[in-house]
Amino acid sequence: MDRKAKAQWKGDLKSGTGTISSTSGVLSNTPYSFRDRFEDGKNTNPEELLAAAHAACFSMALSLMLQNEGLKADSIDTNCTISLEKEGDGFAIKRSHLELRARIPGASEAAFNRATQAAKEGCPVSKLFDTEITLDAKLEG
Repeated sequence: MDRKAKAQWKGDLKSGTGTISSTSGVLSNTPYSFRDRFEDGKNTNPEELLAAAHAACFSMALSLMLQNEGLKADSIDTNCTISLEKEGDGFAIKRSHLELRARIPGASEAAFNRATQAAKEGCPVSKLFDTEITLDAKLEG
């Protein structure tokens, strides 16, 4: 099952602007720019989108792992912080920190720990952060 998104960019790095759209329409020409990523802009940026994806994926994976333990959460509240840091001449994502608060009736500490570790390691977005990256590039114009 493939999912698609589209990014467009105009201009140079610092003064240019772009938009991001997804086939679902949730993102529709959503603006992003250098200012949004590195300064105090109010629009989205790639790291924010990665953090949202990781928090959502982990939460869903945790619900499955809890189900495997015979448990069902009343609430799973996950925050994710993606750390973009200077590395050499550029930048690199160095960490994805998940912060979880969950209400799970009847869960033992051991069952909770098993489920959270399995979700952290098994969530597809967690796996993405250490994966092969391929590129199909075409210059138009």
